[in-house]
Amino acid sequence: MKYKIDVVRIRENSITLNGWVIGKTPNERAYFEVLDEKHNPVEFRYVATRRDDVSQIYYKQVYDCDFGFDIQFPYERGLSYWLVIRCGGRTARVKYNEELIAKRSSVAHKRLEKIRDLMNMETVRVAMDFGKKHGLKALFLKSKHKLQGLDNDYDYAEWYKLTRPTEEELAKQRTAKLPYQPLLSIVIPAYKTPEKYLREMLDSILAQTYSNWEVCVANGSPAGEGKLVEKVMNQYAQKDSRFRCENLGENLGISGNTNAAIRMASGDFIVLADHDDTLPEHALYEVASAINAHPECDVIYSDEDKLDMDGGALFDPHFKPDFNPDLLTSVNYICHLFVVKRELLEQVGGFRHEYDGAQDYDFIFRCTEQAKGIFHIPKVLYHWRCHQDSTASNPESKLYAFEAGSRAIMAHYERCGIPAEKVEKGVDYGIYHTTFRIPGDPLVSVVIPNKDHAKDLDLCIRSILERATYRNLEFVVIENNSTEQETFDYYEAIQKEFSQVHVVRWEREFNYSAINNFGAQFAKGEYLLFLNNDTEIIAPNLFEEMLGFCQRKDVGIVGARLLYQDDTIQHAGVVIGFGGIAGHTFIGLHEAENSYFHRAMCAQDYSAVTAACMMTKASVFREVGGFTEELAVAFNDIDYCMKVRAADYLVVYAPYAVLYHYESKSRGLEDTPEKVARFNREVATFARRWPDILRDGDPYYNPNLTLRKSNFALRDLLKEKIGEPYPLPGTPEAEARK
Repeated sequence: MKYKIDVVRIRENSITLNGWVIGKTPNERAYFEVLDEKHNPVEFRYVATRRDDVSQIYYKQVYDCDFGFDIQFPYERGLSYWLVIRCGGRTARVKYNEELIAKRSSVAHKRLEKIRDLMNMETVRVAMDFGKKHGLKALFLKSKHKLQGLDNDYDYAEWYKLTRPTEEELAKQRTAKLPYQPLLSIVIPAYKTPEKYLREMLDSILAQTYSNWEVCVANGSPAGEGKLVEKVMNQYAQKDSRFRCENLGENLGISGNTNAAIRMASGDFIVLADHDDTLPEHALYEVASAINAHPECDVIYSDEDKLDMDGGALFDPHFKPDFNPDLLTSVNYICHLFVVKRELLEQVGGFRHEYDGAQDYDFIFRCTEQAKGIFHIPKVLYHWRCHQDSTASNPESKLYAFEAGSRAIMAHYERCGIPAEKVEKGVDYGIYHTTFRIPGDPLVSVVIPNKDHAKDLDLCIRSILERATYRNLEFVVIENNSTEQETFDYYEAIQKEFSQVHVVRWEREFNYSAINNFGAQFAKGEYLLFLNNDTEIIAPNLFEEMLGFCQRKDVGIVGARLLYQDDTIQHAGVVIGFGGIAGHTFIGLHEAENSYFHRAMCAQDYSAVTAACMMTKASVFREVGGFTEELAVAFNDIDYCMKVRAADYLVVYAPYAVLYHYESKSRGLEDTPEKVARFNREVATFARRWPDILRDGDPYYNPNLTLRKSNFALRDLLKEKIGEPYPLPGTPEAEARK
C-alpha cells in the first residue's frame, strides 16, 4: 500500500483531508476509519475522487478508478484524532491534532515535504524513464526547475496580500462617485448549491465597494430539493432588495438556468458568476471604472485565481494577456470574470444548451466576434472554487465539456469563414489544436541567407525536402560574402540536384535586413518563409501549420516553435520588454515540461516572433516596406513584426510548427567593441521607433508577470513595481537596479 495526504485543513470545527491511496493492483480498494482519542469511531464524510496523475505514475496508465479521497470529520479543540487507512492487507494510522496540523502547514514543513516527495524510489523511476526518453541534459533541467519551484506554493498568497487594495483604498472606493454608474447585474445559475458556498458568494457581493448592482439567481434545483437555495435567497432578499431569486422548479441545464437568470436582469451590463465562487471586494468597482475609462468596450474580462474547498487559500493565479483571438481558439483563457453589455448580449443571444459543459466558451466566442471593444482588467477579480469534480482541478471529470468546447471552436471558425479541418485535444484536456485546410496549394518561397557553412545549409534544405509534407516550395539562398570554395561548389551542386533551389549573390557588407530584402526580390511565392541556415525541420507538417494561420486575411506573420539541440525551447514567441527591449518566452524549458498554463503549446497572438523561422505574406512584406535596414543586426525581425501589427495584422505563434535551431552559427557574437557599439545603437533605434509599447507594456503579456525572466513568473515586488516597464539597458535606471 502507498498513500499520501496532500492537504490537511481545519475549518469551522472540522478537519478536511485530501489525498490518495493505492494497493499493489488497481483493483484493490481502500477503506477508511476515523477514531477519536479513546479509539471510538467518529462519523465522517467521504468522497472518492479520480487521481489520474497517481494512476499514471504508479501503474503507468490511467485506470477508471477513484484512487483519491476527500474526508471531512468534526473535531474538538485540544483533542487528537486518527485516520485509519486499510488497503491490500496493510493498515496505516495517521495522527492529527492542532499542533501537528499547524506544524505540517508551516512553510518549512511543506518545503521539507516537497523534498521528501522527490526523494523516493518512485521519483527515481520516473526520473530514469524521463532521462531515457529525453536524455540526461533534459533530466538535469527538469530537476533544476523542480527544485527552483519548491517555494512556488507560498509565493502567490504572500504576493496577493501585498498587491490587493488596502483598507484605505477600499474605503475610498466606497465613497467614490464615478461619472457613470452602470447597473451591474450578476447572474447566477444555482443547482443544489451547498449552503456554505452560496452564502460565501452572496456575502462577497454584499462586501463590494461599488453599490449599483443586483443579483439574479435562477434556482434550477429539482422540486423539493431547491428549498435550501430558496430559503437562503429569501433571507438575503429580506435584508437587501438587490437580491432576487426565481425558483424554476426543475433543472433546465446550465444554459437554461443561466438564461433564466439573464432574463431576470435589468442591468446595463451582465456579470457572469458561478454559484460556488467568490468575488474580491473591489471587483465590481474595477469593472465600473473600466466602463467609465473605456466607454466603447462592450466586453470586459479580468484575471482570476482559484479558491480551495474551504475558502481559506488562494492559489494558481491566471494572469492573462489582452484580447488574444488565437489563444482563445486554443483554450478558454478568458473564463472569469466576464462582463458583457446588455445590447451585445441581446444581439448575439444567450447560452446554447447544445454546448453545455462549454456553454460559456461558445458564448464568449459569439460576444467577442461582435464586440465593438474588448477590455482586459489585469487584476484578479474572481476566485474560482476548485474541488475534485470541477474542471478547475480534474479536467477528465468533465470530458464532455472539452468535446463541447471543440464544437464551439468549430462553430466559431464557421461563422468567421476560417477553413478549419478539425479541432482535437492538444497537450492536455481543455487545450485545443486546430488543423486548417490549405486551399489552392500556394507557392512558398523559403528565403535563407548564407555565408559559408555549406553543411548547415545542406542539412536545412534537405531536412525540408525530405521530411516536409508540403511540396510547393522554392528556395532562395542569399550568398553573403562566403570565402570557402567548398561553399560555391555546394551552390552549384544543390542547384543542379534540385531545380527549386536558386542562389543569388549579395556583395555588400553584412546587414541582415538588407540581405533579406534583397533575397525577397527574387521570390515568386505568395508567401515568404524567412529561415536561418542553422535550422532543421522536426515537424513534417511545418508548412501546413504555418500556412493555416498565414492564409487568413487578418494575419500578417506566423512564427514557429524552435528548439535547441537538447530539446529545450529556444523560441516560443517574443515578449516586448523582456530584458529591456524584447526576448523569447520559455527559454531553456524542456519541451516535455509544462509551461505557464501550457502557453508554449498554445497557438496564440504575440507582439513578435523570431525571423529564424518566420512566414509572412509577400503582399504584406511589400506593404510595410520589408525589414528596416537601419537595424542591420539586432531587433530587425521584432521591428518588422511591429510594423506589420501597426498595419492592423496579427502575428501568430504556431506551436506545432517545430524546428531545431542551432543558434547563429553563421554570424558569430557581438564580441568586439565595434559590434557592441552597433548593438547599442540599434537598441536605441528600436526604442526610438516603438516607445509606446516599451512604456505601456506588451498587450500580449501581463503587467503582473516579471520582465526579468522568460518563464511568466510573478513580478518580484522588491525589484519590479506592477505596471512599471523594465528599464532599457545602459540607462541610469537600469544601472541603479543592478
